[in-house]
Amino acid sequence: MAERPPLVRRRVAVTGIGVVSSAGVGKDAFWAGLLGDHPQGLRRVADFDPTPYYANPKEVRRADRFEQFATAAAAEAVEQSGLPGGDPLRHGVIIGTGIGGLKTIEEQTIVQHQKGPRRVSPFLIPMVMGNAPAAAVSMRYGFQGPCETVVTACAAGTHSVGSGARLISSGRCDAVLAGSTEAAMTDTGVAGFTNMTAMSSTLTSRPFDARRDGFVMAEGAGVLMLEEWEAAEKRGATILAEILGSASTADAHHITAPAPDGSGAIACIELAAYDSGISPREIVHVNAHGTSTPLNDAAEAEAIAKVFGTPGPAVTSIKGITGHALGAAGSIEAVSVVLTLLHELIPPTAGYEVPDPEMAPIDVVHGAPRPWKPGPAISNSFGFGGHNGCVVFAPAS
Repeated sequence: MAERPPLVRRRVAVTGIGVVSSAGVGKDAFWAGLLGDHPQGLRRVADFDPTPYYANPKEVRRADRFEQFATAAAAEAVEQSGLPGGDPLRHGVIIGTGIGGLKTIEEQTIVQHQKGPRRVSPFLIPMVMGNAPAAAVSMRYGFQGPCETVVTACAAGTHSVGSGARLISSGRCDAVLAGSTEAAMTDTGVAGFTNMTAMSSTLTSRPFDARRDGFVMAEGAGVLMLEEWEAAEKRGATILAEILGSASTADAHHITAPAPDGSGAIACIELAAYDSGISPREIVHVNAHGTSTPLNDAAEAEAIAKVFGTPGPAVTSIKGITGHALGAAGSIEAVSVVLTLLHELIPPTAGYEVPDPEMAPIDVVHGAPRPWKPGPAISNSFGFGGHNGCVVFAPAS
């Protein structure tokens, strides 16, 4: 076999962002929400209207809520970026999820039990399948390249963004709509997380705080338009940020608990920096997974302290505001990192008031937003099953 030339990595630009969150629908409302008051209770997306994103009411009824969220977030990202030209076979979609169409599963299971199998909707399967959002987005915009779904629990969004960026940096794609979505706040979904004692008993999210007692369940979606840097510049797109690199590792430890020494997270952070071509010490901001569970926050703080030292980079978790949107969390947080770079302001960690003396010391931004000079920032996600994902962002320059 003839020797192949070495691969030339291409720069990855973020040219559009879209978000659906309990903190706000749309990037402007979302940013205002991140700087707002600390909410209480389950974090549902209030007053969400999917009709503007579908051709008719029939299409809306045939789409589960998690697909509707992704469609809305993708529409905002495309509206901001504009559609890239070129070969549609070089345009991809990667939309992850942790759970999929649980709302439809629950509703149609009740129908089957009460009215019999013949009354079950013929659209059950296409509504619940995890790849429905990715398929819907690809069909809406005619993206004919890789169309894939990542299902890695709470790391799905970060893995999707990292995988989308890699499709561009490797030369396979010129543009990718990447993100994730979740709408699992059904009676059964809430009961399941409550009964496994993962949820806060007071429905209060306090990332890294000594009083933390579990996460607060949320829903939503985030989608980013990623493009090859030079092509984005050539077509006149506004470049919002750059993705430098990413990484994915596994704890290989426990189905729900993280490795207590943070070893999997440490490896992921270090590999993401290596993939980005920078030293971990060049990272000046960490958007933490920070779920507000005792084990996760302690393990992540341990990892951050071991990799970066003390005091290390400024750390924030937006889950004090947004709650934990499971598979959608990583992409929603990726949108927040881009906004943090653009606004030159790090949102505070809502709910953090009492430092945990048993936790490794880290510099948690709290109380008020912190102005900063934007530099390399890493976004962490750590999911059930031991899935770890990290993506490194940098200001557009």
